[in-house]
Amino acid sequence: MDAPVHDLGELFSQLGLPSSPEEIEQFIATHRGLPPEVLLSEAPFWSPAQAQFLKEEWREDADWAPLVDQLNVRLR
Repeated sequence: MDAPVHDLGELFSQLGLPSSPEEIEQFIATHRGLPPEVLLSEAPFWSPAQAQFLKEEWREDADWAPLVDQLNVRLR
């Protein structure tokens, strides 16, 4: 199995969010509980640019897609 191209900190940086491990955990704790019927990219806490990035990366199964999936699971 290939190693991931990016890590969660890089994804948060790409989204323009604080990206230290502690800041990531705080973000997840703050936003956890996203209902299953809400797509990750449609969560109310994203800016339009962040939502578009998440949607495109997941849809295109790009290098970021595994991390988008990981973030999605952690926010549920």
